[in-house]
Amino acid sequence: MTRARRKIPVRRDTLRSESGIALIIVMISISVLAILAGGFALSMKVETKLARNVNSEAQLEWLGRSGVEYCRWILSEQMRIPGEPYDALNQVWAGGPGGIATTNSPLMDVQKEVILGAGSFTWKMTDLERKFNINSAPEPILQQALMLMGVDAGQMTPIINCILDWIDADDNPRMQGAESDYYQSLQPPYFAKNGPIDDMSELLLVKEITPELFWGAACTNHSPAAFQQRASYLGPGGPVSTINSGLVNLFTPLSSGRVNINTASPDVLQVIPGVNAIVAQAIAGAREGEDDGSGLTGPYRSVDQVRRVPEVNLEVARLLAQYCDVRSRTFQVQIDAHVGAAKRQFIAVLGRNNPRDIQVLSFYWK
Repeated sequence: MTRARRKIPVRRDTLRSESGIALIIVMISISVLAILAGGFALSMKVETKLARNVNSEAQLEWLGRSGVEYCRWILSEQMRIPGEPYDALNQVWAGGPGGIATTNSPLMDVQKEVILGAGSFTWKMTDLERKFNINSAPEPILQQALMLMGVDAGQMTPIINCILDWIDADDNPRMQGAESDYYQSLQPPYFAKNGPIDDMSELLLVKEITPELFWGAACTNHSPAAFQQRASYLGPGGPVSTINSGLVNLFTPLSSGRVNINTASPDVLQVIPGVNAIVAQAIAGAREGEDDGSGLTGPYRSVDQVRRVPEVNLEVARLLAQYCDVRSRTFQVQIDAHVGAAKRQFIAVLGRNNPRDIQVLSFYWK
């Protein structure tokens, strides 16, 4: 006798639960596959871009070097223009339109974007004489710069002496200065440079130099937490900064040592003892306009011509003659090269002695 099988009823809620779990598993699987596919696509995009850049590497480098040579030619031709015995912001090398005499010179045909074969480059030049040389600046200049930035007089000596100890060749610390024995006690330890500063960022390694002193109080690209030491310099009710510039805006590691009065900012001009904000603005304003050849308008043809500015007295003119010039001799060149979608930025420093002697002092790329 056959026994009948008993059917076990399946609850509908159990079926729904199993269906829901299966749906979740499928969705998770699809999400994982989508993430993997996206990661693979991104990786392939990066690999393709790297391969394209490698193929264009040689072309980019030669475009960068060509751009530097182009800027050397511009600086050479600028010195050949008759009637312009100065370097100023209205000239072609600085991105200006040029003076009246430029129309009869080869600089009339200068291009901001130069196309060479399958690539192109753009250029930009900045003279380094628009700032003081940090490696040769005398102590009065350093003191004036710190005073303008609002540093308390009692803190100037340790700051200045730490900078000088970093630059000098010996390991003997000045009063309240610092040499290698101090830097070796830090974590991680390092040695004092005991040589000229090559890049202004080195100052951030020097004792007493805070990010605020380096970048300036008005800098917005750095965390406010980095400026917590401000109170140690200024104190409650201490001096107030009269400029927004930092050390990096006032000094450069490489220049002839004299400041070009035609390109220096009003903040840099105020670093000269005896030049206040009113005088600095008046000097900068009087160099605007077109040079008509008389020396009464436009860029200064000599430092003595600052006497045409009513705010400049005999004593200020004497100080300007001590620290300033109307020529620049050191230039930083920025070349942005492009080959298709590949691009690279090149930086060079040029030293100009005369129209026939313009040397490449450094060349590198980012």
